[in-house]
Amino acid sequence: MTLKLHNFFRSSSSTRVRAALNLKGLDYDYQAYILRKGETRTPEFLKRSPAGLVPVLELESGAHISQSMAILEWLEEEHPEPALLPSTSLEKARVRSLSYMIACEVHPLNNLRVLQKIEKDYGLDQDGVRAWFDHWVHTSFAPLEERLSHEAETGKFCHGDTPGMADICLYAQVLNNRRFEIDTSCYPTVSRIFDTLTGLDAFLKAAPSEQPDAVLNP
Repeated sequence: MTLKLHNFFRSSSSTRVRAALNLKGLDYDYQAYILRKGETRTPEFLKRSPAGLVPVLELESGAHISQSMAILEWLEEEHPEPALLPSTSLEKARVRSLSYMIACEVHPLNNLRVLQKIEKDYGLDQDGVRAWFDHWVHTSFAPLEERLSHEAETGKFCHGDTPGMADICLYAQVLNNRRFEIDTSCYPTVSRIFDTLTGLDAFLKAAPSEQPDAVLNP
């Protein structure tokens, strides 16, 4: 099966999908878009994703899957090994809960279109935008650290000793935090897990700096 990933190198949700594809050992064609130039607002792209958002995974059949978490779930169902989710329903619920703390509580408030909106309509300068970003990171990272540092299921990674869905979300968000110079050193467990992930090829190759369009977008 030939997969095509429509994405943007800096998009943290795109980073999630790249990491998942790498962990699964799946090859894919890389299709880059520049969000600030409106390249995901064209009629052609909107046929793939009416919301005009990346990432979108295009299947060999021509079907398109949008929303990074839905893509991760599809990959898990169609390519179950290596697994992104543990085996029991309770363990799966824990991993999804950790994942959604980032994917549903931090990322939606700090993505590009929200930052552009508050800057344009509410007159925030770059310091104000950064303060907004900082607030929502810490609002979720504090309880995330609390859980990871105290729950017995945490191991080398967010759940046990193999990387999975929650680690994918954590990795992408910490990279985004660093781009905005958000200090998360006060979260030692999060930092430990992130540092461990940076030693894995699947995550290193998913990083924004490693993508072919990175050199075109300083």
